[in-house]
Amino acid sequence: MFRKTVGSIILLSFIMFCYGCSYVRSNATGGLASNLKDAVLNYNDLETVKDGGPAYLLMIDGLLLDAPDNEGLLVSAAALYSAYAGVFVSDGERARRLTQKSLDYGLRAVCVRDSNACDLNQIGYEAFEKSIAAMRKADIPALYSLGSAWAGWIQVRRDDLNAIAQLARVEEIMRKVIELDESYQQGSAHIYLGILASFAPPALGGRPDEGRKHFERAIMLSKGGNLMAKVTFAESYARLVFDRDLHDRLLREVLAADPNVPGYTLVNIYAQQKAEKLLSSADDYF
Repeated sequence: MFRKTVGSIILLSFIMFCYGCSYVRSNATGGLASNLKDAVLNYNDLETVKDGGPAYLLMIDGLLLDAPDNEGLLVSAAALYSAYAGVFVSDGERARRLTQKSLDYGLRAVCVRDSNACDLNQIGYEAFEKSIAAMRKADIPALYSLGSAWAGWIQVRRDDLNAIAQLARVEEIMRKVIELDESYQQGSAHIYLGILASFAPPALGGRPDEGRKHFERAIMLSKGGNLMAKVTFAESYARLVFDRDLHDRLLREVLAADPNVPGYTLVNIYAQQKAEKLLSSADDYF
């Protein structure tokens, strides 16, 4: 897949040299970013992606200089920055910088898609709800990209109450995605809603029963192919309600599964590593 990406770069250079057409450049760069995103998500070695990732992030920044309003390119950039920061970056300050770029790209993608949906992180909540309610099925890729980037942005700022207050916006976005097409990304929006509902026990406002339903729905929609659905089910729900049997069963199923699933291979490899750590710490937790 990486070889195909290199080929796309050569083809892109040729097109830009021969034609210099902004329309062609825009579509070529969007396709290149999509290929790159697919190559990363389907790769099966975390360390290779970790080592090579920064170069590809810089390349996407360069492509966006040439096509700043390319919605597909912005969506891919938001996804790659968010994924890289979430999986590979442990330094807090660096994670904050990368997730800020991811969120900025996600906001720009939605704004390009709909000029009435700009500055969604700054407008009042009532206006925000109105903008999200107006979204249609064609808006899902940009909308989902924004929601996942926003969730990653909040995650690395979890000690900031102002950031935590924005969880309601992420929840509103993911509920809209489900309303429009819950099968998008094999039901990944349900995972986000499951985490949000299992954020705290019922006495503190949590909704773990609702969270369980979202996790189970995500597993069903992905036909078990997205192993992070089971890992987050175990970590966010089973640990919250102290269900050791469910916790261990889910994680053992993850470890026994084949991680090579199109679109989820990299995530599944990471999920299996996380499952091992959760299982090894289970005796101390329960």
